[in-house]
Amino acid sequence: MTTRQDKVRQHQVRPPKAHTQLGRAAVQIFAANERMNQILIEHLDPAAWSAKPPGNTRSIAAIFTHMHNVRCKWVRLTAPHLKVPQQLNRARCTPRQARAGLAESAARCAEMLAEALGGGKGGSENEGRVEKFRRDGWGRPWPVGPEMLCYMLAHEAHHRGQVCMLAHQLGFRLPNQVMSGIWNWEKLWEECGSPDGPGCAS
Repeated sequence: MTTRQDKVRQHQVRPPKAHTQLGRAAVQIFAANERMNQILIEHLDPAAWSAKPPGNTRSIAAIFTHMHNVRCKWVRLTAPHLKVPQQLNRARCTPRQARAGLAESAARCAEMLAEALGGGKGGSENEGRVEKFRRDGWGRPWPVGPEMLCYMLAHEAHHRGQVCMLAHQLGFRLPNQVMSGIWNWEKLWEECGSPDGPGCAS
């Protein structure tokens, strides 16, 4: 006989299965997400990088280093068996260092997503190795699933929006082709090694 407690437990715990297709898509999506970050830093006026915004607001340099450091925390808490990248210092980090650091932390996040959702280069050997997503030390761990990817992307998109707004407010508006380029997903996917575009297996 199934009790009410059993039903609640079944509802809370995701069945342990490999989400192979989702995992492959997640890796591609996060790669495209990282490409957007790289494009912004590449085309940002160097003077805007450490320019001090009015009030108690992070600089653009501090925002990008924060994004990298939060990724490092996700990997450290969720997949401690992976090599955690070195954190960046927002007071001393250069655009070149930020691009290199973000590229490395994006690669670790992609490995983490593949191990959580399936479809990684290691095949079934590593699938399911990550079972819980720990976004912070204070937060309740989540069973791995689409929510994990959505949370990661929402955090990055939020801060990219801040960067674009700050660059404009500080007098260093990004070129129109850059602003429209981060929405050209077909080109982003191609640049990330998926020439068939979103929704197609590479």
